[in-house]
Amino acid sequence: MLVTTGILLATWLLIVPVCLWAQDGAVLEVGKFSASQVGQAMPDGWKPLTFKKIPKHTFYEVVKDGDVTVVKAVSEASASGLTKPVVIDPKEYPIVRWRWKIDNVLKGSDVAIKEGDDFPARLYITFAYDPDKVSFGKKLKYKAGQVIFGDIPIGAINYVWEAKTPVGTIIDNAYTDFVKMVVVESGPQKIGVWIDEERNIYEDYKKAFGEEPPMINGVAIMSDTDNTKERAIAYYGDIIFRRAAP
Repeated sequence: MLVTTGILLATWLLIVPVCLWAQDGAVLEVGKFSASQVGQAMPDGWKPLTFKKIPKHTFYEVVKDGDVTVVKAVSEASASGLTKPVVIDPKEYPIVRWRWKIDNVLKGSDVAIKEGDDFPARLYITFAYDPDKVSFGKKLKYKAGQVIFGDIPIGAINYVWEAKTPVGTIIDNAYTDFVKMVVVESGPQKIGVWIDEERNIYEDYKKAFGEEPPMINGVAIMSDTDNTKERAIAYYGDIIFRRAAP
């Protein structure tokens, strides 16, 4: 891949219609997969995310897993995702919660190298460019990135399930430091089990980038194996943002 999947994803999020919420409730339901119709290729309000240089796409479908409706992803040497444009203030809604389950980890997955930039499951959150919340040095880097990639977000955080990197690791994406990788699960110990995740995206952004976060402008799920040429199956449950506890 000549450019990172992260940059491509982030650029795509900027050219599709944006979903707006009146931010006056305690919870924002970004991915209400449990209310979707079984058999759909994707849940309502979500769009396919594909890349020109990757012809083989991951297969997504709304399915029943036990009593709960979820999104199933099957990736076979492929890469694509599902995405939803949003406008969310991470200071008002700093907590992101989601559920996922995988059937296997990838032997070649390695968050530190380009050849290992594949994961059975990932949650991707992108941020809009706000010049009032960006350091001078980062503004210069952003302008340089625009020359190469066009419109891009100022940053993105990618929560991933990796093969061996320790949980809690925060590292630059192997392709670009505009994207930070956060390892939230690692290894095969929890294969086949639904895991409830919760992260403070506001604090994660400040820790990863060293500055206040701008507005969140997109959320995506993706299972990809195009670099490792392996097979992965994952399931995604509901995704919400909520206010921090008092």
